[in-house]
Amino acid sequence: MSPPNRRLIVTADDFGLSREVNEAVERAAREGILTCASLMVGEAAAADAIERARRLPGLRVGLHVVVADGFPVLSPARIPALCDDAGRLDGRLVRAGFRFFFNRRATRQLEAEIHAQFAAFAQSGLVLDHVNAHKHMHLHPTVLTLILKIGREYGMRAVRLPYEPPSAALSAAQMRQRRRAAAVTGLWTAVMRWRLDRARVLHNDTVLGLVQSGVLDEAAVIALLRRLPEGVTELYCHPAIAADDAARRRGDRPHDELNALLSPQVAQALRAQGVARMTFSDLA
Repeated sequence: MSPPNRRLIVTADDFGLSREVNEAVERAAREGILTCASLMVGEAAAADAIERARRLPGLRVGLHVVVADGFPVLSPARIPALCDDAGRLDGRLVRAGFRFFFNRRATRQLEAEIHAQFAAFAQSGLVLDHVNAHKHMHLHPTVLTLILKIGREYGMRAVRLPYEPPSAALSAAQMRQRRRAAAVTGLWTAVMRWRLDRARVLHNDTVLGLVQSGVLDEAAVIALLRRLPEGVTELYCHPAIAADDAARRRGDRPHDELNALLSPQVAQALRAQGVARMTFSDLA
């Protein structure tokens, strides 16, 4: 039996991206182990996601801040420094990151867009469980600064810390990928932890699913759960009842992720180890 301080938050990202994602989130909350979802307020199916969330009192919903590779809440004409010709937020993350840091005009527009996303979430009437960012862009110091500043106005209490520890459940190729990612993000993750603690914003201790994003099937989830670290871990995933074109191009298998959340074997693995599921709202 695992020590009682091993607790697990199970989060579905990209809630609101499409009806296929929303249906998967609803099924996983009703029938599976899902405890939280992160809402993209600017995407086409956001209203559908909000309607479903209102029918799911046990599901806690947070804000999935989108500053790159998605649709804004504000008109692209108001934030031209952030958007491409199609009106989408720039999907080239490195270029966007440099612009956020060095271009004051872009920074002002970024603040306006993040503020608009918090306001849109507040207008939904949902209780804000947590905040994170699409593509983990809240690791960016400017984005994190704005989230901490604006989130305070909207009662933000918790933020995802995207730190995944080494795990024997990862394959050799996945471990190489994790080391490459850690070489880039390790310092920023440590800085983020320090800044969240300093701001008295609650956070998880670790995440699972960072390296295996998009391909977290039943076997992978069970292997990760068997080596669950002490403290509060967030298992995050991207379930959908069917893959869209972008997911297929990336080789993602969102239906496998949904099946893992619904799996009786995964639920049994949690029970066998005495792992308590929770939400960010349960953090103290």
